[in-house]
Amino acid sequence: MSEEEKLLKEAKKLPWEDRLLHKNWKVRNEANIDLAAVCDSITDPKDPRFREFGPLFRKTVADSNAPVQEKALDALIAFLRAADADAGRYAKEVCDAILAKCLTGRPKTVEKSQAVFMLWVELEAVDVFLDAMEKAIKNKVAKAVVPAIDVMFQALSEFGAKVVPPKRILKMLPELFDHQDQNVRASSKGLTLELCRWIGKDPVKSILFEKMRDTMKKELEAELVNVTGTARPSRKIRSEQDKEPEQEAASEAVGPGPSEDSAADVPQEIDEYDLIDPVDILTPLEKSGFWDGVKATKWSERKEAVAELTKLASTKRIAPGDFTEVCRTLKKLITDVNIAVAVEAIQAIGNLAKGLRTHFSGSSRFLLPVLLEKLKEKKPTLSEALTQTLQAMHKAGCLNLVEIVEDVKTAVKNKVPLVRSLTLNWVTYCIETSNKAVVLKLHKDYVPMCMECLNDGTPEVRDAAFSVLAAIAKLVGMRPLERSLEKLDDVRRKKLSEMIGSSGGSVPNGTSSATVQTSGGIASSLEVSEGSFVRRSAASMLSGKKPVQAAPANKKAGPVKSGATKKGDGAGQLKTSKSVEPEDIEPAEMSLEEIESRLGSLIQADTVSQLKSAAWKERLEAIVSLKQQVEGIQGLDQSAEILIRLLCTVPGWNEKNVQVQQQVIEVITYVASTVTKFPKKCVVLCLLGISERVADIKTRAHAMKCLTTFSEAVGPGFIFERLYKIMKEHKNPKVLSEGILWMVSAVEDFGVSHLKLKDLIDFCKDTGLQSSAAATRNATIKLIGALHKYVGPDIKGFLSDVKPALLSALDAEYEKNPFEVASAAPKKTVRASESTSSTSAGGLDGLPREDISGKITPSLLKGLESPDWKVRLESIEAVNKILEEANKRIQPTGTVELFGALRGRLYDSNKNLVMATLNTVGSVAYAMGPAVEKSSKGILSDILKCLSDNKKHMRECTLTTLDSWLAAVHLDKMVPYIMTALTDTKIGAEGRKDLFDWLSKQLSGLVDFSDAVHLLKPTASAMTDKSSDVRKAAEACITEILRVCGQETVTKNLKDLHGPALTLVLERLKPHGAFQESFESVKATSMGLTSKSSSKVGKSAANGVPKHGNRAISSRAISTKGSRPDSIMSVHDIAVQSQALLNVKDSNKEDRERTVVRRFKFEELRIEQIQDLENDLMKYFREDLHRRLLSSDFKKQVDGLEMLHKALPSIGKEIIEVLDILLRWFVLRFCESNTTCLLKVLEFLPELFDLLREEAYTLTESEAAIFLPCLIEKSGHNIEKVREKMRELTKQIVNIYTAVKSFPYILEGLRSKNNRTRIECVDLVGFLIDTHGVEIGGQLKSLQIVASLTAERDGEIRKAALNTLATGYKILGEDIWKYVGKLTDAQKSMLDDRFKWKAREMEKRKEGKPGEARAALRRSVRENGSDVAEQSGEVSRSVAGPIFTSSTYAYSELQMERQLMPRTIPSTNGSTDWNEALDIISFGSPEQSVEGMKVVCHELAQATSDPEGSAMDDIVKDADRLVSCLANKVAKTFDFSLTGASSRSCKYVLNTLMQTFQNKRLAHAVKESTLDSLITELLLWLLDERVPRMDDGSQLLKALNVLMLKILDNADRTSSFVVLINLLRPLDPSRWPSPASNETFASRNQKFSDLVVKCLIKLTKVLQSTIYDVDLDRILQSIHVYLQELGMEEIRRRAGADDKPLRMVKTVLHELVKLRGTAIKGHLSMVPIDMEPQPIILAYIDLNLQTLAAARMLTPSGPVGQTHWGDSTANNPSPATHSADAQLKQELAAIFKKIGDKQTCTIGLYELYRITQLYPKVDIFAQLQNASEAFRTYIRDGLAQMEKNAAAGRTPSSLPMSTPPPATLTSPKFAPLSPVHTNSLNDAKSLNVKAEPTNFNLPPSYTEDDNTVNALRGPTLDHSDLRQHWGDQRNERFPSGVTSGTLDAIRERMKSIQLAAAAGNPDSGSRPLMYMNGNLSHGLSSQIPHASDRAGADNPVQGGVLPMDEKALSGLQARMERLKSGSLEHL
Repeated sequence: MSEEEKLLKEAKKLPWEDRLLHKNWKVRNEANIDLAAVCDSITDPKDPRFREFGPLFRKTVADSNAPVQEKALDALIAFLRAADADAGRYAKEVCDAILAKCLTGRPKTVEKSQAVFMLWVELEAVDVFLDAMEKAIKNKVAKAVVPAIDVMFQALSEFGAKVVPPKRILKMLPELFDHQDQNVRASSKGLTLELCRWIGKDPVKSILFEKMRDTMKKELEAELVNVTGTARPSRKIRSEQDKEPEQEAASEAVGPGPSEDSAADVPQEIDEYDLIDPVDILTPLEKSGFWDGVKATKWSERKEAVAELTKLASTKRIAPGDFTEVCRTLKKLITDVNIAVAVEAIQAIGNLAKGLRTHFSGSSRFLLPVLLEKLKEKKPTLSEALTQTLQAMHKAGCLNLVEIVEDVKTAVKNKVPLVRSLTLNWVTYCIETSNKAVVLKLHKDYVPMCMECLNDGTPEVRDAAFSVLAAIAKLVGMRPLERSLEKLDDVRRKKLSEMIGSSGGSVPNGTSSATVQTSGGIASSLEVSEGSFVRRSAASMLSGKKPVQAAPANKKAGPVKSGATKKGDGAGQLKTSKSVEPEDIEPAEMSLEEIESRLGSLIQADTVSQLKSAAWKERLEAIVSLKQQVEGIQGLDQSAEILIRLLCTVPGWNEKNVQVQQQVIEVITYVASTVTKFPKKCVVLCLLGISERVADIKTRAHAMKCLTTFSEAVGPGFIFERLYKIMKEHKNPKVLSEGILWMVSAVEDFGVSHLKLKDLIDFCKDTGLQSSAAATRNATIKLIGALHKYVGPDIKGFLSDVKPALLSALDAEYEKNPFEVASAAPKKTVRASESTSSTSAGGLDGLPREDISGKITPSLLKGLESPDWKVRLESIEAVNKILEEANKRIQPTGTVELFGALRGRLYDSNKNLVMATLNTVGSVAYAMGPAVEKSSKGILSDILKCLSDNKKHMRECTLTTLDSWLAAVHLDKMVPYIMTALTDTKIGAEGRKDLFDWLSKQLSGLVDFSDAVHLLKPTASAMTDKSSDVRKAAEACITEILRVCGQETVTKNLKDLHGPALTLVLERLKPHGAFQESFESVKATSMGLTSKSSSKVGKSAANGVPKHGNRAISSRAISTKGSRPDSIMSVHDIAVQSQALLNVKDSNKEDRERTVVRRFKFEELRIEQIQDLENDLMKYFREDLHRRLLSSDFKKQVDGLEMLHKALPSIGKEIIEVLDILLRWFVLRFCESNTTCLLKVLEFLPELFDLLREEAYTLTESEAAIFLPCLIEKSGHNIEKVREKMRELTKQIVNIYTAVKSFPYILEGLRSKNNRTRIECVDLVGFLIDTHGVEIGGQLKSLQIVASLTAERDGEIRKAALNTLATGYKILGEDIWKYVGKLTDAQKSMLDDRFKWKAREMEKRKEGKPGEARAALRRSVRENGSDVAEQSGEVSRSVAGPIFTSSTYAYSELQMERQLMPRTIPSTNGSTDWNEALDIISFGSPEQSVEGMKVVCHELAQATSDPEGSAMDDIVKDADRLVSCLANKVAKTFDFSLTGASSRSCKYVLNTLMQTFQNKRLAHAVKESTLDSLITELLLWLLDERVPRMDDGSQLLKALNVLMLKILDNADRTSSFVVLINLLRPLDPSRWPSPASNETFASRNQKFSDLVVKCLIKLTKVLQSTIYDVDLDRILQSIHVYLQELGMEEIRRRAGADDKPLRMVKTVLHELVKLRGTAIKGHLSMVPIDMEPQPIILAYIDLNLQTLAAARMLTPSGPVGQTHWGDSTANNPSPATHSADAQLKQELAAIFKKIGDKQTCTIGLYELYRITQLYPKVDIFAQLQNASEAFRTYIRDGLAQMEKNAAAGRTPSSLPMSTPPPATLTSPKFAPLSPVHTNSLNDAKSLNVKAEPTNFNLPPSYTEDDNTVNALRGPTLDHSDLRQHWGDQRNERFPSGVTSGTLDAIRERMKSIQLAAAAGNPDSGSRPLMYMNGNLSHGLSSQIPHASDRAGADNPVQGGVLPMDEKALSGLQARMERLKSGSLEHL
């Protein structure tokens, strides 16, 4: 072993550092080689050895030995390949070392150094790399600078600008441009060009060019021309490579499209702004004296100051700062008086915006309004500066269109048209320069704004608005404009479509992703790193050195091709999977010599030589001879190609002689048709020549035949593909037009199965239809027509963006070539075996389907799940967009996830999103076709669940989706889902009904469909559904099911059916056989051609005539409007003629009217309203009629109206049922501007209204709300003739919709923006005042509006207003001044003059004086009121059917002086006094009485609002009369409304009563007799079964309920009790309002008394708190009378039958006894207690006392310890045992006990005070000897206080305390009472809670089992134990009760009182009698104010009458009187 070897061996044992830095170069060399090997062997980038190696390289690469240095670089490269980004920590030191030592070394070393730099970049050490480069380019040795530039160039070109920031390179370049070495300069130029590829030419120019010498500039300018296309990175940084090795592998194998990452790598345009350093301009601005300059008075100084700012701000990038003050200054300067200053300021703003960009956005918002306002200036310099600045602000991103919408709105409404138009132009620019996402957000704000501007008076503004709309459409398609477009007339719509069309189609097709992908593939980084490092020089970019670039260019192109083939369509993938050798298509060049040698002996040599001859005859002879020879050849197959090559060469395609040409073509045709396999090469050789021959008329027939033969040989697909290119590029237009005509014949011969339809359609669109030659366009239209025949209307989707003129030509062509469903077999077939492989991806239905899987990105799916609804909506719209781009034809790939995401949206909380999703799902299904069944994963069941929504729109949307689904798959695939849905309980009745209807409709189109049998069971069970609609729909459906299944199938399945369903089906089956055939034949005729194949027809119809410029709104809405030609329509019409014109069977007018919004103001119809109208027209109008009415052609509309016109007399009833639909259609016509149609409508309407009047029909409020606003608004039409007709029509309407109701609509018209409309409305007001003055009397305040119009500038309006007011003056006289409001003096004098003139006119015409007629009428009504009322009643009853609500009819026969009364009756208004109003209520007709009621309500409201005033006192006096009038009116108004009139008067009566009874004072003032008649009337109407059927019946019932409750609450309770107890008796039959129905009077009375009982329960429940408000004597009297009338026998009988009225009376009595205890006997003053036999009531009182005492529930009425219950019973016969003295003591003891209790002390003191007043001699303190001094003092003070209160007129409240005083019982027999607390307040509340619409409920209701009453019965009365039910909350405040007196004693006392009363001389002590002979005397009761408020407010004693509590003290007082008159005299 040599010394050297030893050394090397020893060295290997040393550590790495020692080896690498060894003094022997060989050791170092070996070490580097070993190190490289180790690094290569390490697989884990995190290996710790890397940490050890990293620091070594800085020394090794600087090795002085060149070979060692190279090996060191190899080791470093191996290290960097194996390590990860962590190695970046060593980059700086290593790079510095390489710079110092390697770049000047050997070429190999330099190359390796560059590779190292590239690897540092790959490891993301870019900053270190660029730092190193900055040092490198400063190297003095030029040789070292060039590699540095080259490596930067290479890094940039491979990694791209994203990884290598261009900004730093741009900074390095300027110093290199001036380098002395030309190689450095060349390289720097190359690097500059590379930068241009990455960041664009302009930024590079603007940053670098100014720093170059001119020669350099010129050189670069020349080079820049060659820089094209955008660059793409070809290498990734390491971290990105690590992320996706798997994905790359996958995409290598199968690449259907770009992987997401590569798509993301599309280079983004780098903004020059980011490459520049910001410049601070505020500091130099301060120094420049700007602030002083702008304030200068001289304009030139101001301009200079601003110019300085403009100059400073012109820098590309300004450093952000505080520019607020600068902007404020500029804002002032914009409006500077000197235009030059303003222009300068505006330019400065533009520069600031460009330089500051987003930092200037706040200031931009601040300045924008001023800039837009300034657009009004017409100076060109100013407007140009403004335009540029505004554009700059948007371009710089300072302004966002969404945020500035308010500013734009303001500008668009500016009064200067220039501002409006220029603002819109600017908006157009902004939209055009915005991206799609922004425009999608803003269109909602800007489209309506532009639609408004389309109506602007200035053409420039209109054009600008059009351009905004066009810009929006171009960017985001027509979708956002669809709704708005519908409102446009045809002219504008056409203009807009043309604008959009001219700008190159609506939305760019979604091919961009493909092009991006193919523009450059990514060489995998693996290749780059493992292959040898390819050194590229920057100088190679320059044109002189082009070849250098070839290698990388090829390398780039490699992957591109494969990508392109992978992209393909589905078919492409199929082809590649088969291992078939593709045929070589492109023919190689072959010389004539070679051809001749190949021919050999096949053709005679002289024939060939003759073909070359110059003489045409020889050539002709030769070709004829050749033809014969060829025909004689056997086995042409081998020699076909060479023969064709020969003919193409000699005589060749340039042959001029026609005959020779013809023969050549014939030979070629013969060869092509004879050989078994004709090579495609031959076709390619001939095609150009043949296509030229087709263009020549002489050879056309031969050439076309030849092309057809070629097609048979190789398939038309190949021929077409080749022809596209030839025809497109050929200069002779005939080649194109005639070639297309051949294509037409080829399509007819071969069908479309061999063609790639997408390419063909694109060719037609891009080449054929765009041609300037008419012949070409016509030929193309024919070709598309031929395609339509095979592929159907779906082809229209691909041609939607064609110009409108061409579209209409295409439509005509489609009609000539209708879609043949089962298209005939092609006439010719293709021989070539592989021809089938060219079938397009679309499958059987021909048209291509696009693969959209690439567009269904994760972000889109994520967006569908976003929490923000707007994002979800955008995602749904994005899906729709994808479908649009794919022409609604897609492949199923990738849609499974999409369906999953869409399924989630079907349950979205936002209902609008659900509807949008439904539409989208339908579109996806339709676009996918049959494949949807597999991809959709059962989403159909989720769709069907949407039928459970109660919104009609949602259900319709669902059915539309089902239609789309059905167009894609056959019904049998849907049946399982539908079965589930039909049995789903969550789907409501409406949803199931809709589904059944839909099913019936689909089944009716089928002849045989056995799968329908599965629907039999759910349908049969639905026939027993509780909803009648569902039953009806199921019945219709089952009929269809039985028909399409056939009897046999149904019979087999009967076992599934049970019960009623089975019976129903069997019933259906019986007649079925008999009418089966006839049914089918009828079906066939009625359907015309539709039943060929239902699914296909459904499809063709769904794409029917495009309506309103977009695709059909929904396939349901259009399904009946197919695209069949007119001839077929007419056949169809004949079949339809047999049906009724209007089908109102299922019409539900009420439901429709519920959705009508009742507004007086007219609003244009919205798109959904138009859709609803279309749906309704289709539903209820015969097909031929609705087709005409919905046509966009006005002539058809007129025809439809003509049909209606003719049928009008015979269809009156049906017309009324669909009147609302018809009126909506008229409104639509009024809104359109076609005069012919409008005149026809105006001719038809008067006849329609006459018909309605004859039918005595009144318009409903909804119908009026639909039609009147529009009629009024359009009455100011600009054509006089139309205006006249409208005027007459409006006057006519008053006959079928009263003047009163029409009046508000006319008043709304006075506010119209159209002057003519206002004039018409003013005239109408005059007409109504003149002819219907009475009816509109209450609305005369509105004359203020008319009066205000007298100040208008327009003379016509003033004149009309004055005329109307003069008419008012004629009717009202001087009263009119009250109605005209405040006027100026000028207006007043104008009016005064006009009134005087009117008075003179009236005198001349002998019409009397103004206002006379009205005054006379008022008088006559007062005098003859009753007759008038009777007559009006008679008239109203005598008119059969519903009455015209115009109230003039009632007076037509009155005996009045006609001249005094021009058809009027006293009109009620402000001037009418109270009495007049009451007269009108009493005697006027129901409609007129409303006016009286208005006055009353007004007076009541005023009086209530001023409780202190005297107005209320006056009304209180008249309250009884008022209620009496109203009570009488109730029946009249209800009768009147039942005749069909409006229920307005009923509502007014009930409202007025409600207002009256809301006031307690008024309610108390109503007499008992009046209350009796009112309550009876109200209860009778509550029971009348006709009320719910009236107009607003349910509201009336509710009002009756609420009113009844209010009466019970506020009327005098005594009267209420008495009235209700009296009403328990059977009612007189004549009182019932309705004619006797089939009910007996007994059952009616039963219902009535039940209602009365409920009222009594309500009153009785609150007796505990109101016991002192009622006159117990009077109530007991009425109970007594009731019981006496029944008699004992009847009572027993009824008790057995459990009679409710009797039970109620007993309940009332029981409650009274319970609350008053034994004191009740003191209230029998009005009951004749001594009559024989004894009154029944007494026995009941005793019985109640006994049972209550036994149950210990009796209210204590004295010191309980001393009182024994038995003492007071009637059974105790012993006479009085206590002396009067003892009785008084007992009373006082009870009172003291009360005073001792905290809660009752006030009442106790008051009672004690009363006793001291009655018996001044009694010493009460004698009773208190044992009491404490404090108690006695308390009583003294209390009595003194009571005396003061009495003097002031205050008494303690009569309300009970919240808790009863605890009774201390001294008797051992009784435990203390424990009262049950029930909250009486809550009871009262609960009673008022609800008023049921149909039953008069007084909750808690008096239920059938009558627990309430049972609970109140005593055990001895009837049955059960008496339970304490209403609470035992008794506050017995006044000890009252005869504690020891017997019944005899009471009788004696009562008799004496009655005798005294009869004698008219009641003894001084007896209480004043309130009733005499059962009638209410105006005695105490009406004068005592009731202290009823809960707070216990003290009531003043009025007029010396005793306070209210006297009544409550009645028991006490009765006893006191007795004591006084008896034994207490001596006291």
